[in-house]
Amino acid sequence: MKRFGELDHSRAVALWLFFCATLVFAMVVVGGATRLTGSGLSITEWKPIMGALPPMNHADWVEAFDKYKAIPQYVEVNAGMSMAEFQYIFWWEWAHRLLGRLIGVVFAVPFVLFLAFRAMPRRLIGRCAILLALGGLQGLIGWWMVSSGLAERIDVAPERLTTHLGLAFLIFAGLIWTGLEAWSGSDFTRAPRGWSWGAGLLLGGVFFQCLLGGLVAGAKAGMIYTDWPMMNGALFPPVEWGQGALAFLHDQGLVQLNHRIGAYVLLFAGTFYAVQALRGRLGEGLGASALVLAGALWLQAGLGVLTLIHAVPVTLGVLHQAVAALVLATATVNLWLVRRSRPRMFASGLR
Repeated sequence: MKRFGELDHSRAVALWLFFCATLVFAMVVVGGATRLTGSGLSITEWKPIMGALPPMNHADWVEAFDKYKAIPQYVEVNAGMSMAEFQYIFWWEWAHRLLGRLIGVVFAVPFVLFLAFRAMPRRLIGRCAILLALGGLQGLIGWWMVSSGLAERIDVAPERLTTHLGLAFLIFAGLIWTGLEAWSGSDFTRAPRGWSWGAGLLLGGVFFQCLLGGLVAGAKAGMIYTDWPMMNGALFPPVEWGQGALAFLHDQGLVQLNHRIGAYVLLFAGTFYAVQALRGRLGEGLGASALVLAGALWLQAGLGVLTLIHAVPVTLGVLHQAVAALVLATATVNLWLVRRSRPRMFASGLR
C-alpha cells in the first residue's frame, strides 16, 4: 500500500477540487439571486439536517408562511403577499441552502475516500482539512447572517452578509489554488519575491474589492446615486458621520464611494501590471495571464457601471457578482502561475 509521502500530485484530486470550486461558484450565483429577490429571510429556522426537506403538504406551507409573517420583513415590506409569492422566495432560499449541503457532501465524502485509499498528496491533506472546516463554518455564518434580520431589521446586517460572502470567496480561491497544486506537484522554480508580491497584492486587492461589494449589497447602496462618474452630480456624497466608524459599513453613499475608489485603484494596478508583463518582465507565457486578469477587471468595471445606472436589476446584479468570482479566480491563477514561473528578466523596481 502506498504511503502518503510517495505521492506528489494527483489529477483525480485536482479534478475533485475544481468540481467543488464550480459548485461554490454556483453557490455564489444562487446566493446573489437569493439576495436580489429578497428571499434570504423566507426560511426563519436553521435545521442543518431536517431543513433539507421542503414543506411537503399544504399544512407545512401554511406553517412556514406563518413563521415568515412574524418577522419584520413581512410586516414592513411584504404584508399581504400571497402564498404563491411566498413560495417563490422560499424556493430561492431553500435552493441556496440545499446547494450548501450538497457542497459539504461532495467535498467531505471524496476527501475521506482519498484518505482511506492513501490517494492524496500528503502536503495537501492539511489544506483540504482547513477547507472542510471553513465550509462547516460557512454554514454557521450563514445562519448568523440570517438571524440578524429576524427580529429588529427588515434585512440582514451588511457586515454579516459581507462576512458570509467573503468566506465563500475565500473557500472558492482556496479550492482553485489547492486544485492547481494537486494537478502540478511541488517541483517548480519560484519567481523573485517582487513579482510574487505584486501578483499577491493584486489578488488581495480583488478580494478586498469583493468585500466592499458585499457591503454595497448589504446596505443596498447600489440603489442610490445611480449616475456615473458623478454621485448625484457631485464628486462625493453626503455622509452621516454621526454613525461613527459604522458609517463605513452602513452609510449608503460612503459604502458606494469606497467601492468605486476600489475599482479605480484595481483598474490602474491591473493595467500597469499587464503592461509590465507584456513587455517581457515576467516569465514565459505570463503576459497572457496578466492580460486576461486586466481584461477581466475592465469587464467587471464596465458591468458595475451598467448595473449601477440601471439601479441593480436582478439579472445584472447576479451577473456582476458572478463575474466578481471569475475575476477572483483569474487573480488566483495568475498568482499561482507567477510563483511557479521561470523568470527571464525583471524590472529593477520589483526585484
